[in-house]
Amino acid sequence: METGGSLVQAIRKPTLTPKAIIHQKFGSKASYTVEEVEEPTQNGCPGLAILQKGPCLYRCSLDLPDFTVVSGSFKKKKDAEQSAAQIALEKLGINLSADSPTAEEAWRELIARVKYIFSNEFLSALHPLSSHFKAALRRVGDLNASVPASVIAICDGKLNNLCKIINPTVESHPLLVLSYIMRAAAGLPELVVGAEGQLSIWRKDPYPPNVIESSISQQSDVAESITIMAIYIPCSPEKAVEPVILNISSTGYYFDVIAQILGLSDANMVLVSRTIGKASSETRFYFAAPKSYPLDMSSDLLNAIVVPFGGPLNARASSLCGQDIYGDSILASIGYTWKGQDIFHEDVTLQSYYRMLISKIPSGVYKLSREAILAAELPLTFTTKTNWKGSFPREILSSFCRQYRLLEPVFCVSSIPLKVSSELSRSNNKPGVSESADQEREYTNENESVDVDPKLVVSGSSFTCEIKIYSKCQDLILECAPNVLYKKQNDAVQSASLKVLSWLNAYLKDIDMSLEKEKQLANVFDIKFYRQIFFKEVVKCLSVCNCQHNETLGRKEPELNGVVENDASYINIEGTDSDLCPSNGSLLCVCYSVSLVTKGELQKELLESIEEFEFEMGTGAVIPCLEAVVSQMSVGQSACFYTELPPEDLVLAAAKDLANALAFLTSPCCLEYSIILLQVTEPPEDRMEQALFNPPLSKQRVEYAVQQIQEFCATSLVDFGCGSGSLLESLLEYPTSLETIAGVDISQKSLSRAAKVLHSKLVMKSDFDAPCRSIKSAILFDGSITDFDSRLCGFDLATCLEVIEHMEEEQASLFGDIVLSSFRPRILIVSTPNYEYNVVLQKSNLTSHEDDPEEKIQSQSCKFRNHDHKFEWTREQFQHWASELAVRHKYRVEFSGVGGVVDLEPGFASQIAVFRRVFLPEDADGLKDEDSVWQYKVIWEWNRSM
Repeated sequence: METGGSLVQAIRKPTLTPKAIIHQKFGSKASYTVEEVEEPTQNGCPGLAILQKGPCLYRCSLDLPDFTVVSGSFKKKKDAEQSAAQIALEKLGINLSADSPTAEEAWRELIARVKYIFSNEFLSALHPLSSHFKAALRRVGDLNASVPASVIAICDGKLNNLCKIINPTVESHPLLVLSYIMRAAAGLPELVVGAEGQLSIWRKDPYPPNVIESSISQQSDVAESITIMAIYIPCSPEKAVEPVILNISSTGYYFDVIAQILGLSDANMVLVSRTIGKASSETRFYFAAPKSYPLDMSSDLLNAIVVPFGGPLNARASSLCGQDIYGDSILASIGYTWKGQDIFHEDVTLQSYYRMLISKIPSGVYKLSREAILAAELPLTFTTKTNWKGSFPREILSSFCRQYRLLEPVFCVSSIPLKVSSELSRSNNKPGVSESADQEREYTNENESVDVDPKLVVSGSSFTCEIKIYSKCQDLILECAPNVLYKKQNDAVQSASLKVLSWLNAYLKDIDMSLEKEKQLANVFDIKFYRQIFFKEVVKCLSVCNCQHNETLGRKEPELNGVVENDASYINIEGTDSDLCPSNGSLLCVCYSVSLVTKGELQKELLESIEEFEFEMGTGAVIPCLEAVVSQMSVGQSACFYTELPPEDLVLAAAKDLANALAFLTSPCCLEYSIILLQVTEPPEDRMEQALFNPPLSKQRVEYAVQQIQEFCATSLVDFGCGSGSLLESLLEYPTSLETIAGVDISQKSLSRAAKVLHSKLVMKSDFDAPCRSIKSAILFDGSITDFDSRLCGFDLATCLEVIEHMEEEQASLFGDIVLSSFRPRILIVSTPNYEYNVVLQKSNLTSHEDDPEEKIQSQSCKFRNHDHKFEWTREQFQHWASELAVRHKYRVEFSGVGGVVDLEPGFASQIAVFRRVFLPEDADGLKDEDSVWQYKVIWEWNRSM
């Protein structure tokens, strides 16, 4: 960015939001009222007989002194408020872009702001800075009424915003604000004194006695002592970080106490950093200004620069703050409240210091969100919302950007039409390569990604997400464009965020890597970053990365020979094997504790313990040695093992008693993990199948049904237990002889989704070459497949794929009787899981084949593929059930399956029975009118002629 030498030259300025402008002009007189509203839902599916609930929307009413405006409806409250403010500005005739002041105007406003701050009126205002002024009036001697310039800089947000307009580089160099404050004071010689070389300002004429009395009359003359815990961080890395106590008197000025600990006689020479952590925090670094003035006062405003201090840089404090801190420093959380002269304060402990330290790394943010610093790890892959524990990747990435004073990450989601994504999927399918649990597909997109309008997204589309990260000066730092497709928009966003976080973790732990390794790492995670800007904005202030692998306390790490030989050594598993073992994709619940132990276990110090800790197996959500041990356990068993010490900052961030932990770390010690495996929840059936089969079993079942349709030239099909319409939707992608399709289910939510999908396919695809052009009518019914409805009689083909196992066995038999005796399709296809194949899917051990089949089912009931399954049959049980039905209702039955090989144990993963009706003379009579029975409710109906 180029800047000129004149105040009137146009420069890049931060744009004020409509709400900020309203606040500037009306202050507390502007009142916002946000209410939740319900609007008609456009479901895009005419004729759907299910009431659709729309998204939660908000509308804002803005009351101003002379009029009131109301916004439109928005998904976010803040958008509704900004919209109302924008409408009010338009009504006032204020142009948003033209209202932003120029640098020259901002400079005049800055001088006016300093003048107001030192006025009589400001002393009685409810403002944290006014409390500093009142405290300064109690200072003795030459310091009486002297206010440190650094206090003015940190307490007044309006003043800071004006400085950013004058020169945006103050974002990177916060101390430039001091230069502008001192210059503004120099422009008010009749009111204030602020000589060059001084870092404090005071009024030229004292406040009138009546102003002082009215401002501080409520304060008690009785001094009360306030004890605050803070952290002293020496500049020398050889010296240890130590806790320090601030004894603050209620009648004194806490800046003087901090100055005394820093060895300064004048608190005006105490500099203050920006806040650490969240914006509402008052946690800051306090450090001494150098003897020589650190700011160049001779240059013009736009080109003002920070002159190097020349003093020693405090690397530990600087890395935590993201701002240059010089000399010894104090980390404390203290300040004045807005509502009076009370001192706000919180203790900053050594543990909180080390927690702030590890939060600078994305994996540290995840560990803290799970409160499992010594057990959790940032997962390698994003799986499902249900199984992902702790902060989500998008939240962690946004937190990282805030930590380093970067703009919020920009997420650009692209929608790929289903037809295109299907072609890409087929072209990328290779023998022997399995799909991921999230149906990822690689693709190449030469067009730039754009934000997706939800109205334009066709149901069934796939999504990809590109992420860009910018500095506060809007310089592009990093971009990630994964060539992966996801079925859900949220999965695309979360997975792309996780890629960026994984790259940041790997890069920041080895910032001195070779250029070749750096390039290779970027390619692995689809990252393109601008090295010079990235180093300036992130790496320069991140010596904490080295702290993760070097000494954080300035001590030599003790030798551990004889304590542990390697990670997860001396594993001791106790308890009876319950045969409920975890597998990849399982959701585990464990109880664990981690302790520091000395050689021979003579002493032990508890660091971390959680009664119920959940994580998904195989995603890297815990440290490798913990997952390796748990994989050898079964439910109810306990284990104990030992590992080498991790980086000290992790140990100290977890420790409850820092003094004891520090004492342990001075002698040879290691970590002891004690675990109890409480529960194992097997992964959902579809995820197990997708991990093993290519194409997945669901697609193989569809292709099997298509084969039967084409073989028998079926023109009508009904899907019993159609759910959300996955089979019916998939059939529309194949050229078939079908003219009529129907579906039945008892879930209105699933039927609603099915209707929208089918409508989008049948209506929006108008080209004559589309496979679904042969379909003339479609209908969806709400009803139980164990009830009869004459409207579905005599269909050419009926399907019931992976449905009967969700029913009780008696209901499954009832369905078989109803469909073959009353509905009487020419062909019925029924599929259900082969229980014997679970040995492959779950890597479990079935009981002996000589055992009674019923006993096998009972003993292995917890090993069903899905928690919702009421039963799962062996091949023998399924064939017995189907054969009896066929004989009873004059059908022939053949057995087949998908996934696996018929002659190779344990057979097909999904077993299939195909019932074919045996035509008899009496079948020609058909259904009589008096036999008509309508028990189903029509949910949605479509006809091409309409």
